[in-house]
Amino acid sequence: MRLVETPLLPEGFKVPASRWEDPATRLRRLIDTEPFVFGPGVYDPHGAELCMYYGFGAVYFSGYSFAIGHLGTTDMDLYTGPEIADGARRTVAALRKFQLTMALGDPEKGVAPKHLEIPPVVVDMDGGYGNLFNVQRTADLYVNAGVAAAHIEDQVLPKRCGHIAGKALISADEMVGKLRMMRAVADDLGRKDFVIIARTDAVSAVDAPDSLRGMDLAIDRALRYLDSGVPDMVWCEFPTSDRKPTEQFANEVRRRFPDAKFAFNWSSSFKWFNDPDPITFGELGELGYKFLFITLAAQHAFGYGFAKLLQGLSEEQQHAYIALQRKEWQVGDDIPTRSHHLFTGVPYHQTMGSVMGASRLGTQFDEKLGEKAV
Repeated sequence: MRLVETPLLPEGFKVPASRWEDPATRLRRLIDTEPFVFGPGVYDPHGAELCMYYGFGAVYFSGYSFAIGHLGTTDMDLYTGPEIADGARRTVAALRKFQLTMALGDPEKGVAPKHLEIPPVVVDMDGGYGNLFNVQRTADLYVNAGVAAAHIEDQVLPKRCGHIAGKALISADEMVGKLRMMRAVADDLGRKDFVIIARTDAVSAVDAPDSLRGMDLAIDRALRYLDSGVPDMVWCEFPTSDRKPTEQFANEVRRRFPDAKFAFNWSSSFKWFNDPDPITFGELGELGYKFLFITLAAQHAFGYGFAKLLQGLSEEQQHAYIALQRKEWQVGDDIPTRSHHLFTGVPYHQTMGSVMGASRLGTQFDEKLGEKAV
């Protein structure tokens, strides 16, 4: 990791030089050189920062997670393109800021700098939130937000989650037009490395303007999209965790396109713990599934953890929170959020306040709290 200085840090502190690399270029390099790239599914900057802290190669900004986390509803096109684009923009900006705060550490308390690479962010574009020109607007927002990639699906709008019944497909020609518009927008904005993922829901669609059905239609759609020359990857949404359709899809598409790359949703909708032979990330990588993600990873983790705390608070009151803190601060366990001041960058803001001459934001008047209290 090559480190360089930045004017947004005090003299002597550095960040990884990749800070100024196009995130799409970085994602392409990882896809080309790693067995696979995994991106946990998040819906806000906080979750993305945790992924970055633990060194994941990418972050997946999930539409379903966004619907749950920001609207408290389901994945049926109940939000607009500008809404999720703004969420993605804030997430990318937060990761760039988080790199700075971690690169400073906390000089006063002897917390060493931690140099983190910024993971490229892959964003859900659903069906494009409208017609070709809605796709144009949303793609413009995504590309300017600094995301590395986006996927678009071939469902009729309003779309549904890939694992909710009643999905219908647009024509392949309409989908290809949307893909071409995405590529044209990215190229026009100088982001020729922007990664485009074409998703098909053909396996379990109940209505489609095609004679084929099921897996045959999914394979046909993937070939049609790749024939356009636009998608960097294709994604087939499978209705179960069964490995056979996953293998069949990849093998059939690669008969025609030997170098085809795929995205795979290791979906939270499946009870993987009931699958006697769940397909592994490594096996998927060997099949050509180069970008893997768990759409609702953060949502399920938050739901489980917070539910357990709330159960404890209702039964044990303050003792439940004390028990949580004991787990957070257990010696040897690396939980970066246990000090919310450090995680959110209080030392960075205090230090840079002094560096930039904003004395009110410096450390000289900082209230000195006992170590046990902070």
